[in-house]
Amino acid sequence: MPVFPRIPAGRTLIEIVTADSVTRLADVGGKVLVAGSHGGIIAAYLGASAGAHAIVLNDAGLGKDRAGIAGLLYLEQIGMAAAAVDCMSARIGDGADMLARGIVSHANIYAARCGVAAGQSCLEAAKRMRSAAPPRSGPPPYAEGRWRVDGGPTDIWALDSVGKLVAADAGRILVIGSHGALHGGRPESALGVEAAAAVFNDAGVGADRIGISRLPVLAARGMPAATVDCMSARIGDGRSMWESGVLSHVNAIATLRGVRPGMTVQAFAALI
Repeated sequence: MPVFPRIPAGRTLIEIVTADSVTRLADVGGKVLVAGSHGGIIAAYLGASAGAHAIVLNDAGLGKDRAGIAGLLYLEQIGMAAAAVDCMSARIGDGADMLARGIVSHANIYAARCGVAAGQSCLEAAKRMRSAAPPRSGPPPYAEGRWRVDGGPTDIWALDSVGKLVAADAGRILVIGSHGALHGGRPESALGVEAAAAVFNDAGVGADRIGISRLPVLAARGMPAATVDCMSARIGDGRSMWESGVLSHVNAIATLRGVRPGMTVQAFAALI
């Protein structure tokens, strides 16, 4: 996990660190965390649970019910400063890119009290958040989940996050609330199991079209995969993806199976 240098030299300042995903955090306790994850509740919960002093996430195109920044309000319950960068300004799933070129789109009240505002660079916002008061407590309870939505010839499971993958998910159709971006652009981060098919949220597609970058990698593995339009289903919410998700992009393997953009997630699953 890259660490932003402490400045000025000789002074004790809260460190600014980056991570590509809040599902894989190292030592972030007491530090300002710039994480490539979406700004939904589950990501906010994981960042706060890891002990971050303050956090910057990606707004994921805002999306249905403004789920892409719901975590900012959630963290106000514990007095934790939080902000989000515009998904078009920096790549989701890439904390270093967010710190380097991200532009703030939203800030919660505790970040605003530090002088964080829309239009600032992510770096400037992270520096200002060093002065925030630490969170009053750990995060409010959050029931991150995974649900079996169909038990036909091929099991269909809805997951709130790729962090909920288990080995038994191999061979299943997975509807995953996470964004469709490779973490840090790494192909090995596309999906940790050999699923029968997978659906993610396009997170507004975003800078460099990173929000759909898992799809060609999974096609190379022979796996049909798609993303839903972020406005059709809440990011970070597998049930929402299953119930109302509408496909925005599909990979070559899914196309060969008759899948097309505009189909519902449930129609996609039926075809597979």
